[in-house]
Amino acid sequence: MSDDTVIEVIPLGFPWVTIDPFLFCVHHDDGYPRGNAAMGPDASLEGRKLGMDFDGIDGWSMYHGDVVPGFPRHPHRGFETVTVARRGLIDHSDSLGAKARFGDGDCQWMTAGKGVVHSEMFPLVRRDADNPLELFQIWLNLPRTDKMVDPYFTMFWGDTIPRHTFTDEDGRETEVAMLAGALGEDSPPPPPPNSWASRPDSDVAIWTMRLSPGATWTVPPAKSGTNRMLYFFRGASLEVAGTDVPLTHGARVRGDAEARLQNGDEEAEVLMLQGRPIGDPVVHYGSFVMNEQAEIQQAMNDYRRTGFGGWPWESDGPTHAREEGRFAVHADGHREEPQEVPE
Repeated sequence: MSDDTVIEVIPLGFPWVTIDPFLFCVHHDDGYPRGNAAMGPDASLEGRKLGMDFDGIDGWSMYHGDVVPGFPRHPHRGFETVTVARRGLIDHSDSLGAKARFGDGDCQWMTAGKGVVHSEMFPLVRRDADNPLELFQIWLNLPRTDKMVDPYFTMFWGDTIPRHTFTDEDGRETEVAMLAGALGEDSPPPPPPNSWASRPDSDVAIWTMRLSPGATWTVPPAKSGTNRMLYFFRGASLEVAGTDVPLTHGARVRGDAEARLQNGDEEAEVLMLQGRPIGDPVVHYGSFVMNEQAEIQQAMNDYRRTGFGGWPWESDGPTHAREEGRFAVHADGHREEPQEVPE
C-alpha cells in the first residue's frame, strides 16, 4: 500500500527534471568503440551531425566534438557542475590554465562563479578494446550572494568517496555511494568552499544506490523543507514507498519522510538529489544562470570582453596524452593524483 511520501512520478527525458537547488541533470551512457590515433572513434562518422550529434547512432554520440567526443570549450557563470565519471575518462581544460583527467569512479566539482570557460572531452585511449563511458553531470545553483565568487574546482578521487553496504533481513545488499551529504558516520570529502552544499543547513545530498535483486532499503528522512528526487535509471522494477516507479522515471518524494525502496528481480541503480531550496529567481541563457535578465546581458558582455580569462590551449577541445593517467593540475599550478590503493 502506498502512502503520501511520493509526490509525483515523472518520465526522465533529456535532460532530467530537477528541483531547487538543482538546475540540470543528464546521464550520458555511451558504448564507444576502440579509439583511433587521435583518440576518436575508430569507426565511420558518416551520417552524424558533427558538432551537434546527440542521436546515439550505434549506441554512442559525438556531442559537440568532431574528432574526439565531448564538449569543446564553452563558458559557465553563476552555478556549479558536479561531474560523476562512472566509467571511462574525461579530459578537462579551462580558461584559468587548469587541467585534469579523471574517470572510473572519480568526481569533479567545479564552482563556475563569476565565470570560467572549460572543455570536457572523452578520449578513447584504448585502441585494442572498446571505450565505454558513463557519467552524470549535475548543475547545482549558487545563491545570489555567491554568484560572482572566484572559480574553483576540487577532485573527489574514487577511493575517497565513501560507500556503505546495507544488508536487509533477507541478506540482500544495497550499496550507497555518497558524493555529498553524510549517511550515518560516513561523510564524503568537503565540497568547494562557496558551494551551497558547503552550508551546514543546505541539506544537500548526492547519493547513488545499487540494490541487488529483491533488496529493500529505506532512505532516511532529511530535514523539514528539503526537496528530494529519486531517479531510477537502471534495473527492471522498483517500488518507492509502495508506489511503482517505472524504469527511467523519477520520483519526487517528501524530503522529511523516509522512503522505502523495494527492488524487483534485477539489480537496480538509483540516483538521489536532495537539498534545501535556495528560493532565488532563476534566469538562464545557455550556461549562464543568474537572477535577473540584466545579469545575463552583463555575463554575455563580460564573456565577449574578457573570455573569462582567455583560452590558453591550442585547440577548442584539448586532450591529454594517451599514456597519461588520472591527475589534476589546478589554477595555482599544484598537481595531484589519486592515491594507489594497496591490494
